[in-house]
Amino acid sequence: MVRIKQMNESFFAKILRDFNVAGELIRARQEEKEGLLEEFDAECKRFFFGKISEKALASSVKKTNDELSRLDNSIRESMTRARKAGERGMKLVSAQRPVGYRATLSGISGGGKKKKASRHAKKKTTKKTKGKKK
Repeated sequence: MVRIKQMNESFFAKILRDFNVAGELIRARQEEKEGLLEEFDAECKRFFFGKISEKALASSVKKTNDELSRLDNSIRESMTRARKAGERGMKLVSAQRPVGYRATLSGISGGGKKKKASRHAKKKTTKKTKGKKK
């Protein structure tokens, strides 16, 4: 009987979920970052028009930079998760390479193991060293 390797669909579905979750996290963090930048821009305008002090703006700068670095790190982590899920998906899909079968009058042929490549012994070369001349 001919056996065809079936794809593990539950594993594939898990990979897709992981990939989608990572993509959604990236999108959410980017939107959060955009909102933070708009909020800081508004604070800068308030400072320019004299509504808030320089000390208040300096405090806002520190908080904004901390939040931006946190968001950037989160985006990078999500990108790594997405990349790893993609690699796992590629491995799973690559394992589904079709095995060649042919229908003949005598039955089904093919699907056998590949022939091993013959290994040729490598010749060892020895390097002669010249002795010191007197």
